[in-house]
Amino acid sequence: MNKHDIPSPGGNHSSPVPDLSVDIAGVRLKNPVIAASGTFGYGREYQDLIDVAELGAICTKGLTLHPRPGNRGIRLQETAAGLINSIGLENPGIPAFIEKELPQLRRLGPAVIANLSGSSIEEYVEGARLLSASDIDMIELNISCPNVKAGGMAFGLCPPDAAAVTAAVRQVCTKPLMVKLSPNAPDVIAVGKACVDAGADALSLVNTFKALAIDIHQRRPVFEHITAGLSGPAIKPIALRMVWELCGALSVPVIGLGGIASPEDALEFLLAGARAIQVGTAIFSRPPVLHEIIEGIREYMGHHDFTRIEQLSIRPNYA
Repeated sequence: MNKHDIPSPGGNHSSPVPDLSVDIAGVRLKNPVIAASGTFGYGREYQDLIDVAELGAICTKGLTLHPRPGNRGIRLQETAAGLINSIGLENPGIPAFIEKELPQLRRLGPAVIANLSGSSIEEYVEGARLLSASDIDMIELNISCPNVKAGGMAFGLCPPDAAAVTAAVRQVCTKPLMVKLSPNAPDVIAVGKACVDAGADALSLVNTFKALAIDIHQRRPVFEHITAGLSGPAIKPIALRMVWELCGALSVPVIGLGGIASPEDALEFLLAGARAIQVGTAIFSRPPVLHEIIEGIREYMGHHDFTRIEQLSIRPNYA
């Protein structure tokens, strides 16, 4: 990516400095780059590796009302084109997160998005109630995790179920509410519309794709739950297509994710209409990629004389 030639002080004028800040349902982020849920812990795990304060936001690990030990057996399987995971929402539970993790997470600087999951509507509602009373900025309602037996993706596959859990959470949620959609839904746009009609302020997609790996030596599936979630470079073109279609169909802010691993990947999602982007799997192998993406977006905007992120979009929902 080429640097933009900014006129010298002796010239007629200087190009304005690009403003990378974005507004997501009333939450102002300093830039559109968010560390995705499940790939960045609670932020402290990376603070000795990168300048965490430079990120737009951190999305927490998936949180449930009660502590979860996660799935047994093999949890990660690398493939030629991505990573398959079966973590199973291992987390300390929302009360412990609020007491022990949130204070230090808050001090890191970026906005804090709590990823909320559950096994029943009642569990989602109680979790949302507790998080709404805490010092987070936004809730990401996770109805798309493919790695749990009950709840999770089951709520995100059909519009009535997605609307039911979104509406129930909306009643008690006093924070901006973003719903994370599943690419495994037969009609993801219909699910997105149902969530918006039920009170969602924003949408994020995609979560992982349901996938399979087989151990040819043991002659059985690698994962205890047979299937798991695929992320990484393999899913990027499909995720981008889904973001493009969703941005053309709805007018709420859309946060795009799925295989983003470079500034060019991020720019494609922003051009497709995403208000912001989340980076996930790429962080595992190269944490500095987050800063490379922020700087790459800044350079692109300067090169093309864009002053605000929303000028990048070529989709109608950002007009």
